[in-house]
Amino acid sequence: MKTTVDILKEARMTKACAAGLSTETKNALLNAMADSLIDCSDRILSENKADLEAAKGKITEVMLDRLALSEKRLNDMADAIREVAVHPDPVGRILSETERPNGLRIQKISVAIGVVAIIYESRPNVTADAAALLLKSGNVCVLRPGKEAWRSAKAIVDALRDAAKKQNLPETLFNITEDTTRKSAQELMGAVGYVDLLIPRGGAGLIAACVEDAKVPCIETGTGICHLYIDRAADFEKALSIIENAKTSRPSVCNAAEVCLIDRPIAKSFLPLLQKRLLSGKHPVELRLDTEAAGIIDGTPAGENDFDTEFLDYILAVRIIDGVKEATEHIARHSTGHSESIITEDPLAAEYFLKNVDSAAVYHNVSTRFTDGGEFGLGCEMGISTQKLHARGPMGLEALCSYKYLIRGNGQIR
Repeated sequence: MKTTVDILKEARMTKACAAGLSTETKNALLNAMADSLIDCSDRILSENKADLEAAKGKITEVMLDRLALSEKRLNDMADAIREVAVHPDPVGRILSETERPNGLRIQKISVAIGVVAIIYESRPNVTADAAALLLKSGNVCVLRPGKEAWRSAKAIVDALRDAAKKQNLPETLFNITEDTTRKSAQELMGAVGYVDLLIPRGGAGLIAACVEDAKVPCIETGTGICHLYIDRAADFEKALSIIENAKTSRPSVCNAAEVCLIDRPIAKSFLPLLQKRLLSGKHPVELRLDTEAAGIIDGTPAGENDFDTEFLDYILAVRIIDGVKEATEHIARHSTGHSESIITEDPLAAEYFLKNVDSAAVYHNVSTRFTDGGEFGLGCEMGISTQKLHARGPMGLEALCSYKYLIRGNGQIR
């Protein structure tokens, strides 16, 4: 078994190669990677089946769905890689240029970051998405999946490496840690001189550990306490449809709604409709109600932490508030800065919400489930950044680049 340090050394040695690949070479490899995923589908699905069997009884049904692969999901992964190939190359773009009075010609250009490590949990598709995005942006990836998804991720990386070898490129463009214990995660967090950027993708505990303990640069992603505010001027049918989609279409992802705020003037008429809609579906939703809401409909009394919890399950916290201003104030106290939406036909209320909510994605009459690189036209994504420096929101190709200055002169001295 290779140690994590050995893998990092190989990745660092590949960094210059990755940064220097031409657009044509990268696109050819991306298309070969997509083909290889399909060619290796039998092995990938077999390894995924083994992961699922081992995880049963240890993780929730919702998380098992997140772990599961199928022919369709593999085809979607391959299509996402091909879409990355179609996108413009983010490396080498001239971001700005100027000529100074002393004759210096200064260009600011986009460049690769280098070796990017990703620590993630039970989503095998992250393996292919990350590899594709990092290749196109001139970076080398080091992947550290959760142990529950390791067999699936390793089979995917093997398929990607096969594609690289067939294109006469180093297979160490794509790397996966072999140690599935916490030690490998800690080694990546402390890999100063080897890892140029660390990106955690997973639950609040994983992200907090990386942000608090990492000695290498780290981007905070993922945790999504996403809010829906139903304003007094909302179209009820539109609101119900958006809430149902935002909560139930895939509750295990970070852009699923966790909190619904109801404007007081409509609470008595809207809450019974909400209860009927969310209890009548294939997966009934448990409503965690504040005291005022519990006086209108039946449900579970909201606990002390329910408005600060990313449930990732069929659970929705509900609170009655008084108007758009109080809604924005609640969001400011409880949100993780991911995605929030107002449902209203009042343009003034909508604009107040859009202007005053400080999250990466702020919506009007739209489900929060749209916070996604593909839906934003970025192709697949590396994650959703909830911080403000370097990257914010869905992280596509441009977010995986840094920049440098090129200064050309003719003997100037200062």
